[in-house]
Order: sequence, then C-alpha cells, then structure tokens
Amino acid sequence: MMLRTLTRATALLLAAIALTAGAAFAQEETAALDSQYSDADGDLVADAPEDESALRDPDTLVFAYTPVEDPAIYEDIWTPFISHLEEVTGKDVQFFAVQSNSAEVEAMRSGRLHIAGFSTGPTPFAVNLAGAVPFAIMGADDGQFGYKLQVYTQADSAIQEVADLAGKRVAHTSPTSNSGNQAPRALFPDLGVVPGEDYEVTYSGSHDQSMLGVVAGDYDAAPVASEVVDRMAERGLYDPGDVRMIWESEPFPTTSYAYAHDLTPELKEKIEEAFFSFDFEGTALGEEFTGVSKFIPITYKDQWKVIRQIQKANGVEYTPQGLAAE
Repeated sequence: MMLRTLTRATALLLAAIALTAGAAFAQEETAALDSQYSDADGDLVADAPEDESALRDPDTLVFAYTPVEDPAIYEDIWTPFISHLEEVTGKDVQFFAVQSNSAEVEAMRSGRLHIAGFSTGPTPFAVNLAGAVPFAIMGADDGQFGYKLQVYTQADSAIQEVADLAGKRVAHTSPTSNSGNQAPRALFPDLGVVPGEDYEVTYSGSHDQSMLGVVAGDYDAAPVASEVVDRMAERGLYDPGDVRMIWESEPFPTTSYAYAHDLTPELKEKIEEAFFSFDFEGTALGEEFTGVSKFIPITYKDQWKVIRQIQKANGVEYTPQGLAAE
C-alpha cells in the first residue's frame, strides 16, 4: 500500500487551520446559534433556559448514534452502555436508529431526542440548529482521540496521488460531512485538484457506500473517515487487498456526544457521570470501537475549532436549508 505524505504546503495549511486562523479568528468568532437559543457565557453552545419551568426531566431518555451502515447492529452494540446509562440516571433509555444526519439534528431540535452522538461535520449543525451541547468523545487511556481523512482508490488503479483525481468520478459522502466533503474541499486544492471543478463529485450518502462503491468500481476514488473504513474491514465488508490508500490527513475529532441544552442540571450531571464512568473493556462497544477505552471530556469551543474553520472556509451556513442539502 502506497502512502503519500503531506506536501509541505499542505502541512502548513493544516497547521494554520488547527492552530490559528489565528488570533483574528478567535477574536471574531461568536455563536452562530439559531434565534431561539442564547449564549451569554460565550462558549458557543446554547445556554440552559433561564425559566426553570422550561427545563426538562423526561422519564424516558432517547439516545441516538450517528447514522451508520447498519443501525440494527449498532443498537445491539450500544446495549451495554444504554444499560449503564439507565442504571446511573435511574431512567429508561430508548435507542433511536436515525437514517440521516438531518433527521438526527431535527429530532433533537424538536425535543424528541435527548442524548446523541453526532458525526464530526454535522456537530456544528446540531449545536446551532438543535441546541446540542457536546461534552464527550471516545478516546484512549492517554487522552488521545480522533480519526483521519483517507483517500482510497482501486488496488490496480493508475491513481497514485490526489492530483491524479483530475477528470475522475469521486464519491463524497454528504455536504455536511467533514472527512467526506468539507475537509476535501478545503484541503484538496493545495494538493492539485478542486473538487467539483477538476473532478466530478458524486454524493454516495455515507462513508460505507463510498468505500463499497470504490471496491465495485462505481467510483474512481473516495475520501472517507478512517474509523469507518477500519470497522468495515474488521467486519469483512470488503477485502483491503482490493483498495489502496493514496493520501491521509492529520487527525480530526471524531463523533461528539451531546445532550439537549434544556435538560435539568441534575440530569445533565447524571448523563455525564454515566459516560465518564462507563467501562469499555469486555463490551460489544469496546470490541467495535478498537483503540478507544473511555469517554473523554471535551468542549465544542475548543475541540471543534478546526472543524468550524474548515466549514467557514467553505462558506457553510448553519441553517435548516444547509443541513437539508445533505
């Protein structure tokens, strides 16, 4: 497998995005929240309602995980955690299998969803349109977390580097996806191609569909999230020998775990306790998400800064129309 390292210019671009946009971005950045929310403390997420009567403490909590290739399998995988969440909160917990990022965001916006794992790119939409408050991410014992954007083509393809995608048919996942669309649009021009101009963009709908499409020859190549590709290979959904990676990025934050902003403080505290006390070892969740062992505390303001900068560079607007475009 041939791995193409970052060009010096790309490395500098990633460093600029991750570490600065710089002080100017930090100074000018304000919440992009929907008008129904407020952000008095400047943490870029929705504040809890000031009116205590507007706070919610539902008898049954609804939990959703980001849209995946097989929701039924993931409901079983999350069962140990859901049992732990029920034990800590003292409430019934229902798993909600969502079919799209827009459906997941809308479910929290409408009040039907209380806790959710949102994919990297859609997380800012969940924050700004649905009042989601990210607080955790899966990570390793040493506190490391994240995934990479990887670009795959067929093993026998003549494509050797990103610049070779010119004139090809390339699968992106959906407009709101970070690794499946936003990051490629921000980073690929420095590598020699402008998505949608130098090559044809076809939206596959998901990372697994992009990968399977490359294997089948439906697409010449695809940018995908490393964590999804790894899980698919472990399940035997494709033969790694059929594909070849031509480029990968520096790490990005992975799925954020968030609760609705209007839950009671006591319930939020219990939810966080459940996440941070969950033991992955020996569970289906631990087996599925290899390389992670616990939930790590994060904030949207800090850990999603790089993603907001990428989306800002792409002119993303956090509106229902922008989300529906996925």
